[in-house]
Amino acid sequence: MCALFDPPEPRRVSPGEYPVWDQALALLNRDLAVTLPQLEPLRLLALPSYDAEEPENVYVAMANGEWQGNHLDPDSQDSLASALASVADAAQETVMELLWQVWPLCPEHGLGMHPREDAEERPSWWCAGERLRRGPAHIHAAVGALDAVGASIRTRS
Repeated sequence: MCALFDPPEPRRVSPGEYPVWDQALALLNRDLAVTLPQLEPLRLLALPSYDAEEPENVYVAMANGEWQGNHLDPDSQDSLASALASVADAAQETVMELLWQVWPLCPEHGLGMHPREDAEERPSWWCAGERLRRGPAHIHAAVGALDAVGASIRTRS
């Protein structure tokens, strides 16, 4: 006979517990503020493992504590670039699944962008939309820099 037990309770991660993920999330939240200004910043949420020998799993959650998708890869804490890629992927999953909308959108094509490394190996928002004389797809902006792209577009207009 199996004993029933309560699932582990998630907890809000305190600032400084995971400093590299904190830094990556701060950059990601800049993109969220520019593209979905009505949303409160995303946060980190930890869920203890069912196995006491395993570390807790950390997720990117909405301000209300809801999340969707996979936990952050513990190895992604080795560098800011790796952390930013992992946080961007998890944040995109949470936002899109919970809001039922594509995020972020390429302003040029209206297509959803995805995190991908650019030529300098920085996590960037990539769009599959075609660009004249530049090939079939493009990097729109580095993750965390959608505000800078929006500012330059507004300045040119």
